[in-house]
Amino acid sequence: MFNLSLRYAILTAGLCLGLIAAGPAPAQAATPARVSNAPQSNDARQVIDWVAATGDNHDMPFVIVDKKAAEVFVFDGHGRALGATPVLLGLARGDDSAPGIGDLKLSDIRPDERTTPAGRFVASLGYGLGKQDILWVDYKTALALHRVLGSNSREHRLERLAAASPLDRRITFGCINVPARFYDRVVQPAFTGTSGVVYILPEIKSIAEVFAISAS
Repeated sequence: MFNLSLRYAILTAGLCLGLIAAGPAPAQAATPARVSNAPQSNDARQVIDWVAATGDNHDMPFVIVDKKAAEVFVFDGHGRALGATPVLLGLARGDDSAPGIGDLKLSDIRPDERTTPAGRFVASLGYGLGKQDILWVDYKTALALHRVLGSNSREHRLERLAAASPLDRRITFGCINVPARFYDRVVQPAFTGTSGVVYILPEIKSIAEVFAISAS
């Protein structure tokens, strides 16, 4: 059991987030910046090669979250690329979750605690109380990957998704926000009926510190 916490806020309002627009959605959504299906960063390529060499995903679909580039890459269980997109990530830089963050009210989470933690997570689809499906990445810390359903008039989330600079895509309480169409067409089909692995790359620590991978 848990109190009125960040997890509860996600389930009831999709706030991880602040995802639901305060007013009507804009007439025309911003077009996300284009991303190549092939990761460009050395860290992302190194982790993908390691997964392929070791079978660390155990034939499950997997996701690479490149925090430095604010991009996500989705693969099937055989390592075939399914799609890529810009994403919104935690406001604060950092590779660890604040202690007890999953049990905090949103109003109690300081800006410096709004990190997207790095690591290897076994993820699966789940539902909020409003029957909005999300991909639970780490339930105990209320970390999820889900759609951006609307834009807060003050945060301009859809516009941020289209921004060229990764720094402009740092806005959430820690969750990974993807375009709704990408979630519906790539993430949801990939994880339907199965669990998968989400690899969130570090931005401060080294790859070797986070994953069971030899430093090169």
